[in-house]
Amino acid sequence: MHDYNSTSKTFLITGGAGFIGSAVIRYLIQETNHAIINVDKLTYAGNLESLVEVADNDRYHFEQADICDAEAIEQLFDKYSPDAVMHLAAESHVDRSISGPADFIHTNITGTYIMLEEARRHWMALDEKEKTRFRFHHISTDEVYGSLGATGLFTEQTAYDPSSPYSASKASSDHLVRAWHRTYGLPVVLTNCSNNYGPYQFPEKLIPLIILNALEGKPLPIYGAGDQIRDWLYVDDHARALYKVVTEGLVGETYNIGGNNEKTNLEVVNTLCGILDERVPEHPAGIKHYADLITYVDDRPGHDQRYAIDASKIMQDLDWQPDETFETGMRKTVNWYLDNQQWCQRVMDGSYRRERLGLIQETNS
Repeated sequence: MHDYNSTSKTFLITGGAGFIGSAVIRYLIQETNHAIINVDKLTYAGNLESLVEVADNDRYHFEQADICDAEAIEQLFDKYSPDAVMHLAAESHVDRSISGPADFIHTNITGTYIMLEEARRHWMALDEKEKTRFRFHHISTDEVYGSLGATGLFTEQTAYDPSSPYSASKASSDHLVRAWHRTYGLPVVLTNCSNNYGPYQFPEKLIPLIILNALEGKPLPIYGAGDQIRDWLYVDDHARALYKVVTEGLVGETYNIGGNNEKTNLEVVNTLCGILDERVPEHPAGIKHYADLITYVDDRPGHDQRYAIDASKIMQDLDWQPDETFETGMRKTVNWYLDNQQWCQRVMDGSYRRERLGLIQETNS
């Protein structure tokens, strides 16, 4: 495989203002010499403040556009002629998908279709050498595989069995990407990752939600008995893995990316509370330990019991390992949120108020 680092390439990244996308862009600007085109619609979860440290770099370009707008995407391919696409833009919150699935179907399925068609049009016009160099990297989730029992791991061969509107929409997009490879020869690679956590994560997700609620003495909501198991992956480890796949991965292949960190939701919350007890010993009124704030709430519908990833393929084939353990990654994450409460505050000033999402209800939206 050619060495992507020997010469500067142009990477078009969709959803680059999101949690994982911004981590990828920070990595590419800081660790490589490539030019980055960040294409983001800036929905509630997109935030350019997560890119302030690279925004002034002359290799970084931001374009506000919707992946569902074929004309806008066509213009961006023509303007920048990217060597690789990393497609991260997606509606990603399971609870939101339960109460409002339409956006997930539109963005995750139609948006991916439009990205594939515009990438194919661009790729067809390249010369033979450029054609073999081009990559379309589709970033997906382990949730497409459904739920595991008490044992076993998801591998790249696991049959798809999505449970929520979110995971069904991501499964659909994965199938489209593979079809564009098989039918049209578009050079694609796919990745399915486990739960990410780390700096700049939007506060509706479990880990930042728990940290911020704890600091304010608010209840720490846990679904059901808190015994659901997830594999946790530090976002900067994921960013490194994604770059490995887009530059070294074999065309047509899928790589599962996991952190080898299976924990129940209750273990995650207790770990966070323990770190906060150490770091912020002045507890809110009425409690001695942050764990005293844990509150059990009704489980959400279709809640998968366990996800766990076998990441041995990417470890063996592409020589990737996670740098962070669960403990080191959680500590880094808590420290980041403690040091960046202004960022949290500004994000919170928007539409999101840390309300509980995911109850089935009729909405007017």
